Amino acid sequence: MLHQEGARHSANAIKGIRVMKVLMVITSHDQLGNTGRRTGFWLEELAAPYYVFKDSGAEITLASPKGGRPPLDPKSNEPEFRTDLTVRFENDAAAEAQLDETVRLDSVRQEDFDTLFYPGGHGPMWDLAEDKNSIKLIESFLAAGKTIAVVCHSTGALRHVKTPDGKPLVQGKEVTGFTNGEEEDVGLTKVVPFLVEDEMLKLGAVFSKTANWGVHVVSAGQLITGQNPHSSGPAAQTLLAALKSKPMAKAS
Repeated sequence: MLHQEGARHSANAIKGIRVMKVLMVITSHDQLGNTGRRTGFWLEELAAPYYVFKDSGAEITLASPKGGRPPLDPKSNEPEFRTDLTVRFENDAAAEAQLDETVRLDSVRQEDFDTLFYPGGHGPMWDLAEDKNSIKLIESFLAAGKTIAVVCHSTGALRHVKTPDGKPLVQGKEVTGFTNGEEEDVGLTKVVPFLVEDEMLKLGAVFSKTANWGVHVVSAGQLITGQNPHSSGPAAQTLLAALKSKPMAKAS
């Protein structure tokens, strides 16, 4: 599988077709506050976008703060949350090999990629939201004129991201993310370090949402946000369409 994918990219290079390079950043945090329960990334939010990008011919790099195998929220792989794409991912030797060897976040450069995508899960609220490398990475993609996407709890990873003039990135922007109602539905309002919806409103964002668990994607210039797990694939599709509609800022 890895050989086939490499061969396809090599063939494209020979034909003079530049392969789109996508960086996906995943949490390394595995503790759900003080509950004693495990958390991490949400499988659908990785798998659905992963195949939107892969099936379009893109080259995908997976990164995480600690590198190596990131923690999976075990709940996201329970039968009621499995999808055709989560099953496809689990049975995809190449995808699983990539997940085993995510690169360290401090080793990646914006210049090497065309776009950036953040899957969610509760984990990002503890690590990516506060990670200086993550904050700088997002700022560098936007400063380079590149379009990015974050979904679900990873909207929280924008809380410390600033514009070049020092204002909160989301100030005055329409965004979405995991809602207060959805957090209440899963019983974690008092466990998470902050509520995504409240935090975005506090920073001056225009928070947009649909009914709990409904598909909702918002495009605001270079920033695309998705509300919840079901919105992760559509957010990736929106990002892909945005990239195809304009010349890609050059990755090295």
